[in-house]
Parts: sequence; structure tokens; C-alpha cells
Amino acid sequence: VQYGSFPQIMFIEVFGVFALFYCSHWQAYVSGTLHFGKIDVTEAHYSVMFVHVMTYAFGPGIWSTRIFGKFELWYTIIGMTLVTGFLVIKDFVNTMKRGGGGKNGSTVAGTSVIAPILPFFFMVIFATMIAFKSNSHIYELHPMLYLMTFGILFAKITNKLVVAHLSKSEMEYFDSGMWGILIMFLNQYFNEFIPEYYLLWFVLAWCTLDLISYCSTVCLEMCDYMKINLFTIPYPPPKTLANGK
Repeated sequence: VQYGSFPQIMFIEVFGVFALFYCSHWQAYVSGTLHFGKIDVTEAHYSVMFVHVMTYAFGPGIWSTRIFGKFELWYTIIGMTLVTGFLVIKDFVNTMKRGGGGKNGSTVAGTSVIAPILPFFFMVIFATMIAFKSNSHIYELHPMLYLMTFGILFAKITNKLVVAHLSKSEMEYFDSGMWGILIMFLNQYFNEFIPEYYLLWFVLAWCTLDLISYCSTVCLEMCDYMKINLFTIPYPPPKTLANGK
């Protein structure tokens, strides 16, 4: 089966934006200050939306249009990603050289400045291997479902990084949502014992519920600490009612 180049372009573009966004919050975890440049993650997100709108309006074939001879239009997407990525990485490297805001140049939590790469690195490695070593072409046939699954997992990892930055606590490097992609990898290793399409839906549900559970726990812990009544209307005490106030 022959597939066009658009799924590969979309994979690079989406995970490129993931990397830029993660680096921005990783930098904040190291230095203690969230910083965005003039051309940064926001512009990268707009470029992804532009790609999807153009694809919807004109079809995936538009990116194979040749301009200036052999130059295909999709090369511009890769070019914009590389330029934006270079600017973010440059700022990120400068932060690393200056050292972190913690003791002896560590992060604000006093941990290694390199360690936060681990969860994102493993996610990207598994996503790439599962996508391009699949005998059933799970990514090429269902790119949106695939990217949505890993996007939700990425949201969970990034939320943990943001919470670690704000609370100045050590980040957990293994995430429970990774059990889903680990199962997909093992299923692929054992010759797809379970059909990948149905397993991908299961992993999407697992990552979604895991993200909801994590966000709910963090929200309830914050409300409990600050004595905030979340989605509740406390009744006035009996003495207030008796006095008519």
C-alpha cells in the first residue's frame, strides 16, 4: 500500500510543536521563570492550525504541489518548524548554560536540569516506533486518532511538569499513562496479538481517564489546601438564620 507524504509531515509538525511547548515549561522548571520569545510556541500552534485548515479546504494533495521547479509546498512546513525550533532551542540552551534557579545550578526543586527530558523522550521514541513499524499501518490509516492519543498523554506529562514548577517539587518521570503505549509496543512486538485499531481506542480511553483523574486530584488538593468550595454552595450556619442575617 502506498501512502502520501502528508501523514509523515503531520507527525513531524505535531511532535515538533510538542517539543517546543515542553522545552518552554522545562526551561521554566529550571530557571523558575516562564519565558516566551517573539516567535515561539504560540506561533507554532497557529502554523499547525493553518496546515489543518489548508488540508481541509484543498485536500492533502496541495502539499505535493511543486513550486520553483522541484520544490514541493510541504517543504515550507518543515522550514517553519526548523526556524521556530531553532529559536526556542537557542533560548533553552542559554538557560541551561546559566544554570537553574535552585542550589548549585539545579532546578527550582533542587533536581537535575536534564532529568525532565526522560518522560518526553520515551513518549517520542515509543510513538515513532509504533507508528512506523506497524504491519497494519496504524498511523497512516488513522493519523488523527493516533496523534490525539499521544496528544492527551503529552498533556498529562506537561501538566505534571507545570505542577512541579509551580510547587517546586520533584517531577515523577514515569507516568501511568505510559502503560497504554507500552502495551501497544509489546502487542506489536508479539505480532499484534490484539488488533491495533481496537487497542489504540483502548489506549486513548486510558490516557483520557488518566488525565481527568490527575487534573481532578490536583484541583481537589488545591481546593482543600486553600479552603475553597469547588462547585458547591455552602449553607449559612444555623445562628445566622436565627438572627435573620
